[in-house]
Amino acid sequence: MNSEELAWKIKRHGVEMTHISRGSHVGAILSVSDIIAVLYTDILNVDPQNPQKEDRDRLILSKGHAGAAIYAALAERGFFSTDELATHYADGSRLSGHVSHKGVPGVEFSTGSLGHGLPVAVGMALDAKIEHKDYHIYVVMGDGECDEGSVWEASMFAHHHRLDNLTVIVDYNKMQSLTFCEDTLSLAPLDKKFESFGYNVLSIDGHNHDELRNAFHTTFTNGNPKLILANTIKGKGISFMENNILWHYRTPQGEEYEAAVRELEEQKP
Repeated sequence: MNSEELAWKIKRHGVEMTHISRGSHVGAILSVSDIIAVLYTDILNVDPQNPQKEDRDRLILSKGHAGAAIYAALAERGFFSTDELATHYADGSRLSGHVSHKGVPGVEFSTGSLGHGLPVAVGMALDAKIEHKDYHIYVVMGDGECDEGSVWEASMFAHHHRLDNLTVIVDYNKMQSLTFCEDTLSLAPLDKKFESFGYNVLSIDGHNHDELRNAFHTTFTNGNPKLILANTIKGKGISFMENNILWHYRTPQGEEYEAAVRELEEQKP
């Protein structure tokens, strides 16, 4: 399965999972699907048959509300059955609304309270350095999450300790919760801010798989952590969801669900 095929499956599962569960965040799931697909097909050293192998790469989805994208990718990669995706958000299911590592093979860390994923990833990266391990740590964050002070504290720490085994990806869709980022707390110029905190910053189209792959494979020799500013569109792939703030919490039901499925089927690789 190539990354384009996996991205489509993540989007299709994401629409279905939020439809069945009446759970939120389909816009965020669609926003991050291409990033997650490239990671799980071309980048991460992980093994569905041995999810806890010591030399595996670690991925943390700090924007835990888009957890359905991780569950879908893991299921399609064979960590567990795709049939289980239908239990998402249901009472008693291990596939909670915000991504959880409890009993879910392939998930490294439970997230949901924004600003926690990067500090944990930084700790993992430091541990790998101390123990002379060569696995890599990746963390996918939201742009609205960058309002949190813990993001910048962790960034200073990562630069100070020369954590070049850390790659941060910001899903830069310019929207958060009930409005646009610029109306909540201005982030611009976000690339310059991250550079000033010691990252090697690459700004790319977060839906272009070649650009994503090239960014992940780009290496630097200055010992600094890497940050990929992935410019994305919230709700990407479904026309009436794109850049529409309603689809942070709204669930696809009735005619909207049918229209979403039709649009995705037309895009099937």
